[in-house]
Amino acid sequence: MIIQIKNNIKKAVAILTLAALMPACVNKDEFFLLPDTGGIDQAIWDNDGSVQLHLNRVYDVAMYQFPLQLVPDRYGVHYASDENYFPDGDANAKAALGLQGVLGNNDVRYTGNTYGGNPGNNKYWDIARCNDAIANLPGSKMLTPKKNELLGQYYALRAITYFELVKVYGGVPLPLTPQGADTIYDEGRRPAKECFAAILSDLNNAIILLEGFNPGDTDGRGKMTKLIATCLKAKVLLYWASPQFNPTNDPKHPYQASRWADALAANKEAYDMCVSAGKKLMPNYLDIFRVEGGTNVNSEAILVRTYSNTVPNRGNGTEQRVRPTSEGGSPNTYFMPTTKMLDAYPMRDGKPLNTSTAFPYDPTMFWQNRDPRFEATFATNGSVYPLSGNASRKQWNYNLAVGESNGNAVYVKRFSTPNLTASASVYNSSVGGGSGMDWIELRFAEIMLNYADCLNETGNITGAKDLVRQIRMRAGIVVGDSDYGLGLAGSTAQLRNLILNERQIEFAFENKRNSDLRRSRTMHLLTGNMSKLEIQLVNPPSGSDQRDKKVLEDPVPGTTTPLRETINVNDKATYTKYFKNVVITNTTYLPYNVPEFHYFYTFHNDFVSFGNKILPTIGWAGGTFDPLD
Repeated sequence: MIIQIKNNIKKAVAILTLAALMPACVNKDEFFLLPDTGGIDQAIWDNDGSVQLHLNRVYDVAMYQFPLQLVPDRYGVHYASDENYFPDGDANAKAALGLQGVLGNNDVRYTGNTYGGNPGNNKYWDIARCNDAIANLPGSKMLTPKKNELLGQYYALRAITYFELVKVYGGVPLPLTPQGADTIYDEGRRPAKECFAAILSDLNNAIILLEGFNPGDTDGRGKMTKLIATCLKAKVLLYWASPQFNPTNDPKHPYQASRWADALAANKEAYDMCVSAGKKLMPNYLDIFRVEGGTNVNSEAILVRTYSNTVPNRGNGTEQRVRPTSEGGSPNTYFMPTTKMLDAYPMRDGKPLNTSTAFPYDPTMFWQNRDPRFEATFATNGSVYPLSGNASRKQWNYNLAVGESNGNAVYVKRFSTPNLTASASVYNSSVGGGSGMDWIELRFAEIMLNYADCLNETGNITGAKDLVRQIRMRAGIVVGDSDYGLGLAGSTAQLRNLILNERQIEFAFENKRNSDLRRSRTMHLLTGNMSKLEIQLVNPPSGSDQRDKKVLEDPVPGTTTPLRETINVNDKATYTKYFKNVVITNTTYLPYNVPEFHYFYTFHNDFVSFGNKILPTIGWAGGTFDPLD
């Protein structure tokens, strides 16, 4: 059996010819205990139960998941943006934004260079699993309907795995068949056009094969379907048309308007199919990550990764990462907004900060008069933040607040579960716990904004605005005197910027901002210093003198209620009596300074040195490979 396992390992390693670096490791997946010493036994593929176990494992390693569930040192650069203060704890994320040094060739390891069976350790191992299935299932004796639904899911999973690689590296090695000692992949990095063609081919195959496959919500939520494959195809074509892959000012790679036309057609099809399937915006923005289930429950969710808080190794630690310390949390800086993120939210009528007369902006009372998604996303100092079943619970974010950590002016509350107690919020992979909430990678709002992007770039500003308007109406923005703020965007360029900002707000902390900045080639335009907001006491404690802290936290005479629970923080005079807002800029950070060649990263030196024809990306040390060729 060990010989069989090693044979299978050698086959996947050969994809990038990294056998010299990668030790044979025991794969615990029982499906890989194959009787054929070549690693393939056709009889295995004849049994739908065996194939389903194999497919389940592919879902485990390939499907998207909550941010920070994977090892941060491999993925920090992909979370870095102007959205969050995450670089505070990740050197590579700092470098990705130019805040502290620059990225080197060994700082980006998205493919991984080891494989222990865990998600993301090596995406080419994940691809190898799909390649085996795609090569062998067609000859299976399994009945055609079942065979097609299984094969269609493999095609879709291979497509998303390659898509994520191409988003990061441009052209990548593209093995599409099983590898073995006598069939070692030696074609190096393939042109981006060829990679996109392969991804789209996989999705087209999935669309055909998954026709009629409609798994139930109980045991089928999270599985690939024709609808999902169609939506993914539309997103892939959006990326192919976007500036990252279709730059307008690069004479070596002429801009192609036809790409936008193709993207428009695919995104219209995806949008129409979603509408026909009953997909629609959830009435309450805050419910998006608090309600699970299919169309009749969470009408917005399309592509999800399911979790459970009762099954070991099937949960996630997000609940603890967003919760305040007083409620059993261990707040992570990924969920700490920068001042740029806070300022991205418009006012209640959709107009940017300092431009609305009906809803003026006050930097002291910064949470007032804002786009309602601000309150739905953030818990500000003294605001109501229900947790542990306490609907009237208030959150106190001022530095030195009893039972809380310092530095969090606001908490991200849209991924928390109000009824979950502090003790139940703790996730332990061995026993479960946490919220068990699904991760929603693709939802109807993104389908709408992807479609709006395509409409805008092909001259249909009116149609694009209509889609954004629907999203703003759901958010609770009022029409005002400028059509929900859309009246300020009178050109394609202006609406392009508005849509990009809309995505930043709508998908706050959903791990889309980094990709959006790179897709739009706007990441290198970030300027200024990374900063965050802190709430401090006007009269902070000094030695034995507790002053405001003591006044706020001591009970009102004759009661057991602390004074802070009785004050009106929405009254400016009261608020400024006790609190002041302070912008904090880490003096060890340099200003944002992202090189343009970072729109495509390079492979780790391990892959370059020990792989076969895997060239570094131009712009990086020793780089000769053009990621757009």
